[in-house]
Amino acid sequence: MKKIWVLIVIAVIVLGIIFIPKLLFNEGDKTVNFTEVSKNQIPSKLQEVLPSYKTEERALACKVKDEIYIIVTRGEKRTEGYSVAVEKIEKLEKDNETHLIVYAVYEDPKPDEIVAQVITYPYTVVKTDLKELPDKVKLKTRYKE
Repeated sequence: MKKIWVLIVIAVIVLGIIFIPKLLFNEGDKTVNFTEVSKNQIPSKLQEVLPSYKTEERALACKVKDEIYIIVTRGEKRTEGYSVAVEKIEKLEKDNETHLIVYAVYEDPKPDEIVAQVITYPYTVVKTDLKELPDKVKLKTRYKE
């Protein structure tokens, strides 16, 4: 019985170390709702902007008719088989500025996969429920396993 109480106390301490700093230092964190926009539904204003950024690996926010869109680009790739998807978007209020952190998942072709040798520019566009453009946008990526 004593071992169970020791384990419970240790679990509470560990959880406290993990969650208390998040609660104390959270300055308005929020998950942003979004929906992926199919390639043929991308607004023409975004289609005009996209060529300027498709060679870069980045995330950017654009406002079109009171709607806020996030574009994530992977840059130039030498073959087909590369993709990018937005996993989640977080909004942080910090020092009177709005920061977005865009979490993206990259997928590369498998080493033994046969793919066309053609230059591609993988990207994705999502429409958010935001009302205003953020001050800063940060891209965090991980590779699909």
